[in-house]
Order: sequence, then C-alpha cells, then structure tokens
Amino acid sequence: MKLQQLLSYTRKAVDEYQMIEQGDHIAVGISGGKDSLTLLYALKGLQRFYPKRFELSAVTIDLGYRECDFTPVTELCKELEVPYRIIKTDIAHILFEEREEPNPCSLCAKMRKGVLNQAVKEIGCNKVAYAHHKDDIIETMILSLFFEGRFYSFSPRTYLDRMELTVIRPMMYVDEADVVGFQNKYSLPVVTSRCPIDGYTKRQYAKELLAQLNRDHPGVKQRMFTAILNGNIKGWPKRTLHTRSAQP
Repeated sequence: MKLQQLLSYTRKAVDEYQMIEQGDHIAVGISGGKDSLTLLYALKGLQRFYPKRFELSAVTIDLGYRECDFTPVTELCKELEVPYRIIKTDIAHILFEEREEPNPCSLCAKMRKGVLNQAVKEIGCNKVAYAHHKDDIIETMILSLFFEGRFYSFSPRTYLDRMELTVIRPMMYVDEADVVGFQNKYSLPVVTSRCPIDGYTKRQYAKELLAQLNRDHPGVKQRMFTAILNGNIKGWPKRTLHTRSAQP
C-alpha cells in the first residue's frame, strides 16, 4: 500500500466520523508495532493538507521489557518532526512477576491505557489516536459475540468523560494486509513485541478464525465489517457519507 492510499482511507474515516476539529492536539499512541507506526505516517501526512489544522505528538508507554529499544522510533519521529515522549513503567514486572497473571491481557490494556491517557493530558492533548485497523474491529466483534454474547465493537470516536479526552481510530478502513504492505514498502522501524504470551491470546484465535472464514467464504470479512458499520452499535457516532472518499 502506498502512502496516498493510506491517506485516502484515513481521511475517509476522519471525515465520516468527525474525528478531527480545528485546533485539536492529537497524540498518537506508539507501541512500536507496524500498526501504530503506520498511523503516525497517516496522521502526519494528513496534517499537511487537511483543512482543519491540528497539532500532532507521539507517546510510547514502555512496559518495562529490557529488550525493547525505541531508538529507531525516536529517529523516525525526529525525521517526521513529531514531538515524541517515552513513558517508562513497571507494568510488565507487575503483571508477570508480582501478580503472575495467567491471563494478563485485559489488565495490561487497562493499565497501559490509563498511563497513556494521563500522559497525553499532561502534554496538552485533547485527543488520542489508537491504531486499530479494520481487522481489529472485526476481531473485537467476534470476541464480543463469542465470549460476551453481544454484538459489539469499539467505536471510531469515543469521548472519555472522566479524562475529558477523545479517543479516535483513524485506520478503521485499512486492512491489516495493507498495513503489512506499507510496513514493507516504507521499511518501518518496528520494535518487536517482547510479551511472553504474544500470539497465544483469544485475540489471536479470533484473528486466525477470521482468516480461515475468509478463505472458506471469500468476501465474508468485508461483509462482517459492513454489518458492523450498519449495526447501530451503542456508543457509535453517526456516520456521514462522503462519496469522493475511498471505499472501505
């Protein structure tokens, strides 16, 4: 996927779900993975021509794995002229050594998001951008349907009352396969996850199931995504269609 196509999908999401307003200061949550680095490129590119002017910063929550080196991300942010902060934590130590959590994903996400939201507020941001793509949205729906008994996926735009912070997901129309293509084409400096249970989670199960379903029934992934967009899910903002944008 070329940058132009990435920007087209990103603008489609931003326009249809009113993600950016004049004067916003948006923080990109950078894990170091391909998704968050692609989002950084997307919003930096959008910043250059989007009619509503906005500031951009980047923040990484360092979970405390000794092997993680974010120097390549620091260099990329310098190249893109995006202010970058790394917040060091002991989350990994707490989860795997102190608490010895057998299923740490939910608690890890909660702790990580709490630290991230606090950090972005401290640097004056009113919005934080998460790098969830189309596959993430569909996988979340599968997990909710299978394990919670409800038709749900996270919203493109969510206002957090307690933090007075808005969460946006500008890559919601981008397929994960296209993110992989973008990573390879632009040689993104990916920082490999050091989580010991990476690849052994319920989300990984949903990812593999979705891939199998789409192989068995070509096009089913897109049909599931369309069902989510048209599903009137509680908490989702109204969608405003723009015919000039790229199609999902």
